[in-house]
Amino acid sequence: MTAANRPVALAPNLPETFYAGSGRLARFHGEALPPLPEEWVASTTRRYGQSTAGLSELPDGSTLLDAITAEPQQWLGRSYADTGLLVKLLDAGQRLPLHVHPDRAFARTHLASPYGKTEAWIIVDASPGATVNLGFRRDVEPDELARWVEKQDIAAMLAATHEVPVHAGDAVLCPAGTPHAIGADILLVELQEPTDLSIMLETEGFPIAPDDASLGLSRDTALACVNRSGISDAQLREWMTATAGSMLPASAGEFFRAEPVADGATVHGFAVLIVTEGAGVLAGPWGATDIRRGSTLVLPFAAGPARVTGSVSGVLCAPPRELPLR
Repeated sequence: MTAANRPVALAPNLPETFYAGSGRLARFHGEALPPLPEEWVASTTRRYGQSTAGLSELPDGSTLLDAITAEPQQWLGRSYADTGLLVKLLDAGQRLPLHVHPDRAFARTHLASPYGKTEAWIIVDASPGATVNLGFRRDVEPDELARWVEKQDIAAMLAATHEVPVHAGDAVLCPAGTPHAIGADILLVELQEPTDLSIMLETEGFPIAPDDASLGLSRDTALACVNRSGISDAQLREWMTATAGSMLPASAGEFFRAEPVADGATVHGFAVLIVTEGAGVLAGPWGATDIRRGSTLVLPFAAGPARVTGSVSGVLCAPPRELPLR
């Protein structure tokens, strides 16, 4: 039986990054881990500008990318090796810098990528008073934004954004182009398009090289990907309102899917399963696998449907039903 015929439990994949964690990630897994804030789960995406950082390994030491490239039909149920998805566990020990991700049109034009980076956050744990910054509260002129970035007027940038309280169980869609910053003391599941494309509006106090901050683009070109329009309270509510059978709003479906998992649920790959509470069993034609809080598994298409039993809850993360044309 090959790896593609059954769910595969994954060890934490922790590429280095520039901000601090809080220790929530180690507590989530119930094991000692390096004090790094990001776990890239079932990742076939490389860290920007690096050759292997970010890629997940299977238990035999091979990369998931190589396995999928060799057997895309078995893993994905299609003939080409594009997962269409990046999933992370993110443990913010400090407020992340204000930044933005390009959309698909910008990425195709300037970055030779069919994917931008719309993302969504499913909050697993948050301290009282935890917040995220999401979208400008008013329209911002191009010169005003450029001046804030050049002078690193962080107070003005943050004051212009919505500061949104978040709690465990909340889910937030962050469309590409939206300025945002995840606040301190939050553990979340992050679903993304499969890129590592970020344009940093805030760099002061963070070890971010200028070229990395703009993805090698000129400042004016990079800032052209920012949605400078004011985001209404009604729009924010829509980005935080789930549709039936999903943990996310309907507009997320173009980019990824997130479904709640509990006792009695049936799951089918290709997908990533993250168990957020409790313990139970995942059973299918291949046998049975014990799961518990902190378990992270990749479910290959060829493994077939599986049933979850036990006092367990989690998130099933899956790509969109249709991938963008390459």
